[in-house]
Amino acid sequence: MTERQRISSGSPYEPVIGFSRAVRVGDTVYVSGTVAWGDDPPPACRRQLVGPGDAYLQAKQAIANIEKALQQAGASLADVVRTRVYLTDMAHFDDVARAHGEAFGEIRPASSFIGVAALADREMLVEIEAVAVV
Repeated sequence: MTERQRISSGSPYEPVIGFSRAVRVGDTVYVSGTVAWGDDPPPACRRQLVGPGDAYLQAKQAIANIEKALQQAGASLADVVRTRVYLTDMAHFDDVARAHGEAFGEIRPASSFIGVAALADREMLVEIEAVAVV
């Protein structure tokens, strides 16, 4: 059996839902759908969403969160071979595509941009998944 390494973001939802921020099995890292939660929680509250109302800033933060999970799994953005980008409004495509291109322009993973009705929180405009091979 191939060893499984689970990466946690510290989200209180991980044990409730039963998921990990990322999972590495062999040379492949699967990063769960990732949104723009920042690192610093406000007092007595959950983590704060970066860039409310700004799809570009949310995409940049989501990619930074993906990069952090990849690093914990021994990978980097350069190892990403697949992304899936979920948008609550396809009118944000250009802004999110720009953030994606800034991170992955030279890497050029297979990618899909998918319009969805909603994400877990109404302020979330974008969620990104990634798969990396190291």
